[in-house]
Amino acid sequence: MRSESDFLLARFFRDRGFLRTQPPVITSSDCEGAGETFSISSKVQAPAEGLDARQIAASEDNFFRKPKYLTVSSQLHLEAYMPEHAKVWTFAPTFRAEKSDTPRHVSEFWMLEAEIRTQSLPDIMDLVEDMIISLVQGLKTSSFMEELKTARRLWDKSGTQELLADEESLQSRWDELEQGSWPRITYSEAMQLLRNSVRLRESEFVHEPDWDMGLQLEHERYIAAKVGQGKPVFVTDYPFAIKPFYMLPSSPTTSHGTTSARTAACFDLLLPELCEVVGGSLREHRLKHLIASMGGDDSNPAPGGEETEKAPDNALMSGSNLSWYVDLRRFGSVPHGGFGFGFDRLLCYLTGIRNIKDIVPWPRYYGRCDC
Repeated sequence: MRSESDFLLARFFRDRGFLRTQPPVITSSDCEGAGETFSISSKVQAPAEGLDARQIAASEDNFFRKPKYLTVSSQLHLEAYMPEHAKVWTFAPTFRAEKSDTPRHVSEFWMLEAEIRTQSLPDIMDLVEDMIISLVQGLKTSSFMEELKTARRLWDKSGTQELLADEESLQSRWDELEQGSWPRITYSEAMQLLRNSVRLRESEFVHEPDWDMGLQLEHERYIAAKVGQGKPVFVTDYPFAIKPFYMLPSSPTTSHGTTSARTAACFDLLLPELCEVVGGSLREHRLKHLIASMGGDDSNPAPGGEETEKAPDNALMSGSNLSWYVDLRRFGSVPHGGFGFGFDRLLCYLTGIRNIKDIVPWPRYYGRCDC
């Protein structure tokens, strides 16, 4: 099923004129800004002839001159293609050093990412919806559903049925995905829905709904169940303060840090039970606004609102190595946006397997990397 899904996704993008790219796995920056990266080093890990362990630990790794990391996302590199190519995508391994031992997290996983020229967030959501519907329709023409049902019956006999969704739920998932017309609500609407649920004592959450704290897993599950009614749900326009620096404000004519730029032009796609499987946004394509979002000084823009030719030294986040990304705006950019799609999580949903570690052939996660 993993192999067939790979083929179907590649065909979907090829038929729509997308250029497939191969961004690097070794990068100089943390795209998400969360600091959950794996650093790489060429330093030997055991004492070598003429060196003791302390000398090795103290020595500098000058292979790349500066610290480098395993990629957490290919998005920034995909954006580099935007001036020349209107639609690009990639499908590659991604690495997150999250110390999260949950059924939804592994440290190495496959992510599909795409970027398109657009000024419309709905354009990106439409693309995501069409992609997943196309994938499900393609898989339905194969024998995978019958194989999954057979596996479920065998697991029932073995006493491990709790590891796999029941046949009826599994069939319903595929059918609801294929129907399309998935609900879309804003973050503000979702927050109001959660607060009303608490006020009316319909639900009780461990974490109180709080605008500034984002949606917790229990909140996402409630929204997916209440709004989606079995279908996926798009939640849009999250608070700008809890999202990465590269996102465009929901009202792009405003400046970062102002009240009118309180939300970002972004979305998460929530699946019932599993929750977030896709995240996307419009990207900040304006130089001085990007600099401001990164913590730089845009208080003295060029006359007439023109882009400044050179960003001030403090425009780059400390230690982020993102000068090349700023240059993408300095030397010309276009309005664009894109998304990242957690392939392994969707496979969990389609197969009914409840733990992502059981869908990945060689799972790596906190405390485990056995082979």
